[in-house]
Amino acid sequence: MKMLAKTALIVALSAIASLALAGEVKPFSQQEFDTLTQAGKPVVLDITAPWCPTCKAQAPIVDALTKNPAYKDVTLLTIDFDTSKPTLKLLKVNQQSTLIAFKGTQEVARSTGDTTQAGLENIFKKSVN
Repeated sequence: MKMLAKTALIVALSAIASLALAGEVKPFSQQEFDTLTQAGKPVVLDITAPWCPTCKAQAPIVDALTKNPAYKDVTLLTIDFDTSKPTLKLLKVNQQSTLIAFKGTQEVARSTGDTTQAGLENIFKKSVN
């Protein structure tokens, strides 16, 4: 029984440690975006729509990137394409499946419709390098 308890503890601690290495994923708010970018933090905006097949293809790649230790400092802010038109207008976004990388207050990369691992990872890389 002690061996089972130790194994469960190790599994739980491993899960907690992996979460500590993961980047944060939050819904977009202007206040959160401003706070992060003004503090010089790397931010990636993920503009999606639930009906979008390209967004669905991007989702598992983006999810894996947020869990990659190399991008643990990146905050992913999700924006719903259908309900955030004023924000999208300010960001000059005309299409769902768009990712925008910021390094501090500076936009450093933008991609629309890319479903490749390399292309999406490039967005994350530019926010931290």
